[in-house]
Amino acid sequence: MKIADILASSLLFLLIPALTGQEKLTLEAGDGLQITADKYFLNDTLPWILMFHHSGSSRGEFREIAPRFNMLGYNGLAVDLRHGREANFIYNETARAAREGNFRDDMQDALADVVAALKWAEIQNETPVILLGSSYSASLVLMVAKKSPRAGAVIAFSPGEFFGTGSMVREKVTGLEKPVFIAATARERPYTSELSSGIDEKHKTLFSPSGCSGAHGARALWESEECSDEYWLALLLFFNNLKNKYARQHSET
Repeated sequence: MKIADILASSLLFLLIPALTGQEKLTLEAGDGLQITADKYFLNDTLPWILMFHHSGSSRGEFREIAPRFNMLGYNGLAVDLRHGREANFIYNETARAAREGNFRDDMQDALADVVAALKWAEIQNETPVILLGSSYSASLVLMVAKKSPRAGAVIAFSPGEFFGTGSMVREKVTGLEKPVFIAATARERPYTSELSSGIDEKHKTLFSPSGCSGAHGARALWESEECSDEYWLALLLFFNNLKNKYARQHSET
């Protein structure tokens, strides 16, 4: 697809209001915690995008975003992680279950929830799974993708070293050889560039908007956020390249 065609289709995409509708389901983490998620389902053959929120948030962070991924031809699963609170009037039910059940619920403990969601997606069909993270969960999905054969790509909004001192995340994601889209505000970009310095440039897209300073985390995609159109256009280009990559791989097998 030519750039002009992508621009034309993206303009139409941005003008169409996001659809609504989802099904709530429950997963189980390795430690037994019940995880609440919203499923945005199209059909059994399409790939899945797994969406994880930032620290004070919930699966409601993706209430507006997930239907747009449906429009791009992806199934979606928006997951309540055990570390979070609320977004868009949707309360984090996994975080509440963790508190009531005395489960560990620090940011790094939510790694178990990401892994559980990925295991769920792996049995839905044979397509590569896309992991999307916001703030602390962006760091988690980068680390999980490094180890998982079924994680086909990563979308990371504002990742960082959120799990103590040092450069643990940077060290763990060094050598990641999958398509990675990293979004950062103008202020975050130097730091995010350093964090992802161990990922080869041929696998990595590092994006910051030019028309504004940007927003922290996946809320940058909300229509109410300044420059959200820039973020969506960059993502559309990433998805187009991703689909071309999978098409080439399929033709070679």
